[in-house]
Amino acid sequence: MTQPIATHDDANLLAEPRLVVEPGVGARVAAVATPVLESMGYRLVRIHISGEAGCTVQIMAERPDGTMLIEDCEAISRALSPVMDVADPIQRAYRLEISSPGIDRPLVRLSDFERYTGHLIKIEMAVPHDGRKRFRGMLQGVEGGNIRVVRDDAKAEHKGAQAPEVSLPLEDIADARLVLTDELIAESMRRGRDAEREQLESAGLVPPPPPHAKKARELRDLSKTRKPKPKAAQKPAPKNTKAHRLAADEKKRAAESSSTEGE
Repeated sequence: MTQPIATHDDANLLAEPRLVVEPGVGARVAAVATPVLESMGYRLVRIHISGEAGCTVQIMAERPDGTMLIEDCEAISRALSPVMDVADPIQRAYRLEISSPGIDRPLVRLSDFERYTGHLIKIEMAVPHDGRKRFRGMLQGVEGGNIRVVRDDAKAEHKGAQAPEVSLPLEDIADARLVLTDELIAESMRRGRDAEREQLESAGLVPPPPPHAKKARELRDLSKTRKPKPKAAQKPAPKNTKAHRLAADEKKRAAESSSTEGE
């Protein structure tokens, strides 16, 4: 098992704060888990504490690129378990569970909303927006301190009219997560294959890809985040075509004919 190789970009992502955090006991667990995860090159996504069948403490974590393998979960569990035993943030018997965020994952950081632009999400607001707390629609990106979402329920309300776009303050979001779609599943599988390939390459088990394949992968990843180019302005119609000249000649002859008739 090889731990993630930290790059400059990864270091920035590891230090990026979460916008959605847990209160109470969850906050105490997060305070213990976060430094351990970051020292290993992972970042915390969400803490979920369940009282069913005893007490289960689920810690969702991921690599900076959003991927997470089974080997990663095992490594985190081995490193975090003794730290949790000493810190004792739960103060009762519990079962520790390390997992990936899943395909229909929660979005908890600004980079999450940027990374998954173009996917379907559902949101619950802590503070109502325009009289409602729940939204579902296509994520259009981040602008300032807000996220832009095109509601997918607006067409039915407006009888076929274009779905309106809403701008929701990030600081007022209580929960946001992806909705499972075919496109999301395909992208998640691709990310997983790439992460597994990189892990094997770093361990020396498979040869690194040739330069052209690496370049193609970088271009593909870049195309996922690149904003579509605006449509070019339509060129003005030409004004000196054969039809224009014939019309001008006809107008000239008509003018000459009218002048002759007047004389």
